[in-house]
Parts: sequence; C-alpha cells; structure tokens
Amino acid sequence: MLTRFILFASLLVLFFSAEGQNRRRNSNTPQTSTGPIPVVTAPETRLIESLQFSSSLLNQTVRYSVYLPPDYYTSNRRYPVVYLLHGYGDDETGWIQFGEVDRIADAGIKSGELPAMIIVMPDGGKSWYINDYQSKVRYEDMFVQEFIGHIDTAFRTRKDREFRAISGLSMGGFGSLVLAMHHPELFSACAALSASARTDEMFISIPDERYESVFAPVFSGPAKGDDRLTLTWKRNSPIALAKSAPEGDLSKVRWYIDCGDDDALSPGNAMLHIALLDRKIAHEYRVRDGAHTWEYWRTGLPNALKFLSQSFR
Repeated sequence: MLTRFILFASLLVLFFSAEGQNRRRNSNTPQTSTGPIPVVTAPETRLIESLQFSSSLLNQTVRYSVYLPPDYYTSNRRYPVVYLLHGYGDDETGWIQFGEVDRIADAGIKSGELPAMIIVMPDGGKSWYINDYQSKVRYEDMFVQEFIGHIDTAFRTRKDREFRAISGLSMGGFGSLVLAMHHPELFSACAALSASARTDEMFISIPDERYESVFAPVFSGPAKGDDRLTLTWKRNSPIALAKSAPEGDLSKVRWYIDCGDDDALSPGNAMLHIALLDRKIAHEYRVRDGAHTWEYWRTGLPNALKFLSQSFR
C-alpha cells in the first residue's frame, strides 16, 4: 500500500510539472498574425560619394560623386546634368564637404528657383582638366570621350547638349571654361567661379617655385619666361581662347563669370570679360565682395546654378 501511494504521488508531481512548462512555453511563443506584413522601404541615397569609373584613356580609375534630385527614385523621368569641377588640391568630395552643394541644390529645387537636376563632381586631381603637354595624362579626352557617356548610361540624364552644363571653381573654373570653349557641341552653359584665368604676362610672372610645383607638370615641364608659353598653354588659356576661338562656337554657349574683388585672380577674370566684350560674345560678369574662399563659392553657387538652369528651361 505504501509503495502504491508513493508511485501515485510521483505521477502527480510529473503531471503538474509538465503542465507548468507547457504554460510557460506557450506564453513565450509569439502570436502569429494572418494580416499583411508591413513593408518598410529602405531610403535611397541621393548623395553618392567617391564612385569609381574605369578609364581606358587614363589607364586608371577616376572617382566621382553624384547629387541626385529629391524625386529621382520616385519617378522615371530624365534630368538635366551639371558637371561641377573642384579646385587645385581638392577632390570629388570638396563641393560636398565644403561647398554644401546638396543643401544648396535641395533648397533651390524646393523653392522652385532650380529645376530638378543631377550634379556630377569628378576628381580632376591636379590635371587642370586638360591633356598635359606630353599627352601622357589625357584628362580632357577622358572627360569628353568616356566620362560623359558613362554618366549618361549610369544615370537618367537628358543627353542633349541643351540639358548639359558645366561649372567649377579656381582650377575647376579654368577647366569648365576650357572644356566648354573646346566643346561647345557638348555644353549649353558654363559658370566659372574665381577661374584661374591669366594673360600670358601673368602666366610668365608666376613665382618659379609655385610654377614648378603647380603648372609645370601639365603645361611645359621646367620652364621660365617665354618658354612657359607652350602650345599646351596657348591652346588652353581661357583668355587666348576668348580672343581666338570661332565666334560661332563661343556664341553657342551661355557664359557666366564670377570672381571676388579681393581675389588675386580678379585681374585675369576682368581680362577674360574684356576679351569676350570686345568680340561681342554675350556673357554675364559678376564682381562681388570677397576673396578666394569657400564662403565666396558657397554664396556664389546658387546664382551660378540658377544661370545654368535657365538653359535647361
């Protein structure tokens, strides 16, 4: 009898223990729902930094950054494109980090002063955006023969020249002028901010140490005096081109020149203005209070983009 009682009690303990475990297990099991599963779409990046493009002409990769307009991922339309070039010693991130191009473009598009546009910022290194005097670094050829086509394929751009423009600061202002003057069939407008524009006399008078480090690798190799005025310099000087390029070609492009009154490059920009004025080439010329600084370029970019966008409209 005692043995049966102990066995019965043991069975009761096991039963209630199992029931307790089942209740605890059931209470921890998530409740399944037969309703629709909510889908959360990951936000698309509209500012893409340091993408890479492989250039066969340069035999290297070229980095570039891209600003996409607010509705890029919610529409299937195509957009005009502005190529925005950085200055000497900077790279494809300069206009983003210091120029605040995304903030400026967003504000302009939101207010209606700017149409939705794509802005492309390539890394120009220290190339001055041209083919060097030895034709070893053919940046200009890469830009017009490879890079523009790559952008038109990778992004929903409008490919007609009427919807393509170019701008830049300092070395980038120089590059934007030269590329637009050499290739008016590609660009409808050009806005040069504090462009590195110099007369022959100004180019010769650059201090030797600065010339050897900044200009010689691209324009001439080691040189002084008139030896600096190589064919590469003459072919790419914005002032020389303003004086010598066919009027029909220059007139195809809408020009905008902006340089601060305290900028050492102000005299060269004034001479560029006079050269275009002498040939009756329509252009806008601005002299504002300021120097060769990011503050000047940030405050100048909204009007420059507005000028360029007038061609798109």
